[in-house]
Amino acid sequence: MKDLTRREFMTITALTAGFALAVHPIAAATITTDTTNLVAGEVKIPVKDEFIPAYRAMPATGSNFPVILVIQEIFGVHAHLQDICRRFAKLGYLAIAPEMFARQGDVSKITDIQEIISTVVSKVPDAQVMSDLDATVEWAQKSGKGNIDKLGITGFCWGGRIVWMYAAHNPKVKAGVAWYGRLVGSSTALTPKHPIDIAATLKVPVLGLYGDKDESIPNDTVEKMRQVLKTGSSGYEIVLYADTPHGFNADYRPSYREKEAEDAWKRMQDWFKKHGVV
Repeated sequence: MKDLTRREFMTITALTAGFALAVHPIAAATITTDTTNLVAGEVKIPVKDEFIPAYRAMPATGSNFPVILVIQEIFGVHAHLQDICRRFAKLGYLAIAPEMFARQGDVSKITDIQEIISTVVSKVPDAQVMSDLDATVEWAQKSGKGNIDKLGITGFCWGGRIVWMYAAHNPKVKAGVAWYGRLVGSSTALTPKHPIDIAATLKVPVLGLYGDKDESIPNDTVEKMRQVLKTGSSGYEIVLYADTPHGFNADYRPSYREKEAEDAWKRMQDWFKKHGVV
């Protein structure tokens, strides 16, 4: 799949309504949060290339809501990420998940995970992601509904790594929660740094949620991250769940672990409250 031209990019106007094809069949444990008393649906975020689609959910009444950026897995802003936004909205947040891969391709239509990674995800520059998230924060402020003085960020898998990176990028972020995001990697033109490279100078408190049976994030990299974070002053915390795989919060997949996911969700809520994102 090639990078999109400007004309092709401008035709991307809609998020997928269901789940990405690569994650089918969908598990029976899948959580579905309704939209009662919410405003929820797709919005357009102005960026330098015109716009990117995003899913936004917030309470139907009121304003000045604390803002949570919700960052996707490799499967894009599909039904699971949209549901995460609604869960936050039920707690009183304006939650927004911008589609980070819009310029590189539509991952929801690809059936093979390795193809998703090689043809789309591997081509997404960190600089583009940081800029698009800045634009999303600006959109939340201009919407008249979000209070970006109470800005938090959370993300899963690919998005977990982005949590660490954006927390280092934007000093407006008050707290972050990274779910099983990769911590180390090779320096490339598109991804020049990784979380372990910014850990010592990180100022934003980030809660890292990891599983000790995660085959894609070895335990030793989690421990290395802890050791580097100790040299800084971010007020971090990392939880490593026993006998827990990658994707343990993905209730639509076999990797879901209900006990650990519920504990982690509560820890996340407490973390945001502790650091003023409430």
